[in-house]
Amino acid sequence: MTEPTSIVRQLRRKLGEHAVKLQHTADGITTCWVARQNFHDALRFLKEDVAQPYRMLYDLTAIDERMRKHREGQPASDFTIVYHLLSFGRNEYLRVKVPLRQDQPPSDTATDLWPAANWYEREVWDMFGIRFQGHPNLERILMPRTWTGHPLLKDHPARANEMGPFQLPDEKEEEKRGALRVALQLDGEEIVDAVLEIDFHHCGAEMMGERQSWHSYPYTDRIDYLGGVMNNMAYLMAVEKLAAIEVPPRAKVIRVMLAELFRIIGHLVWCGTFVQDLGQLLPIFDTLSDRERAFAIIEAVCGARMAPSWFCIGGVAQDLPEGWNTLVQDFLKYLPPRLIAYDKEVMRSRIFKARTQGVGAFTPEEAIEWGVTGPDLRACGLEWDFRKKQPYSGYEQVEFDVPTGRNGDCYDRCMVRFEEMSQSLRIVEQCANNMPEGQYELAKPLEDRAAIPPGEALGAIEGAEGNNGYYLVSDGGAIAYRTRIRTPSFAHLQLAL
Repeated sequence: MTEPTSIVRQLRRKLGEHAVKLQHTADGITTCWVARQNFHDALRFLKEDVAQPYRMLYDLTAIDERMRKHREGQPASDFTIVYHLLSFGRNEYLRVKVPLRQDQPPSDTATDLWPAANWYEREVWDMFGIRFQGHPNLERILMPRTWTGHPLLKDHPARANEMGPFQLPDEKEEEKRGALRVALQLDGEEIVDAVLEIDFHHCGAEMMGERQSWHSYPYTDRIDYLGGVMNNMAYLMAVEKLAAIEVPPRAKVIRVMLAELFRIIGHLVWCGTFVQDLGQLLPIFDTLSDRERAFAIIEAVCGARMAPSWFCIGGVAQDLPEGWNTLVQDFLKYLPPRLIAYDKEVMRSRIFKARTQGVGAFTPEEAIEWGVTGPDLRACGLEWDFRKKQPYSGYEQVEFDVPTGRNGDCYDRCMVRFEEMSQSLRIVEQCANNMPEGQYELAKPLEDRAAIPPGEALGAIEGAEGNNGYYLVSDGGAIAYRTRIRTPSFAHLQLAL
């Protein structure tokens, strides 16, 4: 039986002894159930009244429970709303779950507590049909407005042969716009307001994760197409927690080394395209050329470049090939002078400074309210990196610094990324020079159709753009019952509202 933690005891004193029910989870995150009539008071208490409060709404999602078999010890419900909160002072997550029946009134909105709840609640409504009383703009956010039904319901059609012929009436044709649309209100050259629509940027990645086996879900690479195998790690960490799998030391170090190479790849593209958008054309050609050198290592090791899907449950797909260290050492010699050159031609440029310093700035408090993580959070001056704060895959065994800015503006966000590339090189060098011998995967790899024990777990990493997390629920089968993907960009885009 899970013992109540200090925060649970405080919640029970606030709401009543029987108002909070504990649940054991595979990831060890304190998980408590709170009734619908009490949960808003509970969330406010956790954010505002406790010592070292849970200031960030890390994620908000839902589960359709109607076909789930293994729910031992959990309150009965048709649906569950799941809040993941993060306390920086405690350096810990807290999971709050709210049981809902289909015949109950709408749940209360949390937008009065966290502005970041706006898009998350719209997503829950869009995907599950769960309404939130008091939400300022509860409408579809990922699906077209003409869509019928809610895609993540277990009884929603999932395959083409379950649906009728595709039709494109006039109202659908009018909706075609693209992945991102920003409507600006201007006063001369000053932006007064911005309205973001992320339109139809929904690829069904979560639904596919609930219809393919744990092994055959290859779409994690595409969550951040510049992050490559780094994206695999968060998903695999959640699966490995559910299955109680310990990854061999050699596989851990290989994962870290390749993850940091992809961090460099992502930052090179981010910085190059950002500088290009400001009118400086030469750096984009240089950063893409430098990226190719990193890709040469990735291709030699993984056999593919941008989306190799090379990490696997319990380790990596193959061992490092002959000659890998020579490629890595050559890159370690090549890139540092290039970073010095970028500092001179970009970061010290008078024109670049004029166009970025003081522009688009936000404070650490604003960043936390909106769920910002990663380089954008560190650009505000908050030294928070999950590789340091909550180490995984052996990051506690490597030495690196955490670059921070001071002003949280466009200049600092670019500066932090350039400096992080230098730190990633330090990590790659330590991995290459201290690569353990031994197995690169489990001695007895998990079979493709193997069942994972019932339970739930969060796997979260420090991705190139922020915290990338996978919240997985197993019902004891070969397929995830619920696959929830928490991307950093979904939270970051809300800041422009």
